[in-house]
Amino acid sequence: MKPIAIIGAGRLGVSLAYVLSKKGYTIKALSCRSKSSAEESRQKIGQGTASTDNIRTADQGEIVFLTVPDDAIEYVVKELESSPLDWKEKVVLHCSGLLTSHALDPLQSKGAHTASVHPCLSFPEKQSRIDLFQGIFFALEGDERAVSAAKDIVNTIGGLHFMIRAEDKACYHTACSLASNMSVALLYTAISLLSECGLGQDEAKKILRPLLEGTLHNVNKVDIFGALTGPVARGDLATIKKHLAELKKFPSARRIYIDLTKQGLEMTKCGNKTPREKISAMEVLLERE
Repeated sequence: MKPIAIIGAGRLGVSLAYVLSKKGYTIKALSCRSKSSAEESRQKIGQGTASTDNIRTADQGEIVFLTVPDDAIEYVVKELESSPLDWKEKVVLHCSGLLTSHALDPLQSKGAHTASVHPCLSFPEKQSRIDLFQGIFFALEGDERAVSAAKDIVNTIGGLHFMIRAEDKACYHTACSLASNMSVALLYTAISLLSECGLGQDEAKKILRPLLEGTLHNVNKVDIFGALTGPVARGDLATIKKHLAELKKFPSARRIYIDLTKQGLEMTKCGNKTPREKISAMEVLLERE
């Protein structure tokens, strides 16, 4: 297996490097903006030379991962491009869900093989779990050789992969953000409403957890339309009116409720379970709000 260098040993970089190191890959070097952070990451991974020098780090890997934030990729690529390193035979992979492999074009022009490799998973902290990527999907796009190397890596760490067109990356990443980040924001809104009922945050989370887990179970067990329950699916106009009246005290939550109820109505049209006249009545109600 080819030696790997990690530029940007933060939450994603460390979590990925740890699994790679346990699956037979050698982490030769890693870099962070601060020496202390790089050393902490090296200790967590258990391999590699820690530094703040991206060029020195890249020099030691035949496969170079850029796991820096999206807005830092251009800067790092320019820095690497200006170096005297020989990029021929190197594979350079970035892990942005939004940016395409074209962000690495300056290195490709110097002989590198490039691709984007995005795990559909969130990283709230640096993790040391060997099974972290088991069954996790990775979106891949780039040149043939780099994609082939990425596939080997994904397979080795227990992940799954699918190809995505470069022009679809923004749409793909938006979908991921809605499913992950925005669901957290929605949960925060629900917890905030429960706090108005006198419940603390921890208590509210405990109350909502079975509901959330049950909903995900239903999504997996039946199709997405069958998993939609509640007043929208039932066509319960009276309940929706009461919700809207209560939410007048909470304008931000009310806007979210209206938008998502409209989306739910679109789903009921596809599900063919809610009577047409009830759907129309709910649409008229929401248009007045």
